[in-house]
Amino acid sequence: MGVARYWREIPARYSLIGSKCNVCGEIFFPPIKICPNCRRKSIGNIKDYKLKGKGVVESFTVIRTAPPEFERNVPYAIALIKMEEGCYVTGEIVDCEIDKIHIGMEVEACFRRIQQDGSAGAIYYGYKFRKVD
Repeated sequence: MGVARYWREIPARYSLIGSKCNVCGEIFFPPIKICPNCRRKSIGNIKDYKLKGKGVVESFTVIRTAPPEFERNVPYAIALIKMEEGCYVTGEIVDCEIDKIHIGMEVEACFRRIQQDGSAGAIYYGYKFRKVD
């Protein structure tokens, strides 16, 4: 991912900012411009919405062979999280042993380092998820 695209996505990545349709009330992540339910009625009626950051693991997979920039993290788990608001977010599960992760586990968002662009490049941060105690 290029640096320019990453910076455009900072509100979603740093603060879990999604969108809420003020016509039907549905919440989306990542942010959208037009509600797929309301279509034309939603134009101008989509507002930013900050997710609470809490949800439940709906599904997950363990990555054991990763791309070069993530090789030092293996094994790691990527999960599909159903947020309290009803939308879905994909994220890494951290601070939890791989064999303790399970479907139905309650999680909360936390702010962490994602990757570094080369050995002397920009460091990218964003959300990951940890088990709620």
